Amino acid sequence: MSEGKQRTLSTSGESLYQILGLEKGCSHDEIKKSYRKLALRYHPDKNPENPEAADKFKELNNAHSVLTDLTKRNIYDSYGSLGLYVAQQFGEDNVNTYFMLSTWWAKVGVGLLFILSLISFQGLFLLCGILTGCYWPDYVSPDDLEEEIRNDPGNDSETPIVQQPTNASEKTQLIGDGHRRYGDTYT
Repeated sequence: MSEGKQRTLSTSGESLYQILGLEKGCSHDEIKKSYRKLALRYHPDKNPENPEAADKFKELNNAHSVLTDLTKRNIYDSYGSLGLYVAQQFGEDNVNTYFMLSTWWAKVGVGLLFILSLISFQGLFLLCGILTGCYWPDYVSPDDLEEEIRNDPGNDSETPIVQQPTNASEKTQLIGDGHRRYGDTYT
């Protein structure tokens, strides 16, 4: 590409053929023949006072170098100038992989894998919490427990009965149905 002009990267892969005045799918010999003919016409030595001829000659050389290299030509025919840019950045062997990973279904697949890994990672933390006793699924907050005791129809007093152990070796006594109550110690 010419340094003075900013071009957009295309995926059609036809402009290099147009520079040489050829159709996509032409033979190697046709490329050489057209290049020689146009290079003689636009060579800077034959057009010393025409700067446009020098730019055209650079474009011809670029088109010729891409289209006569079989690997670059295959990349250009498949992915256009964007494919050539990707080949420069990631290597010619990685162009197909890059474009495969750029498809919408590959992006959706990677997104789903990410979500599934988060879900399974969260499940792993939950399992570890249950196994180590750090997480109790039936945990009731002290405020909710006090409200439950106040609203219990079988409770005839205003304050809950709580029995605390008197020393560290004594076990906590559970009251009623075996659930932990506000103020119980966990030993």
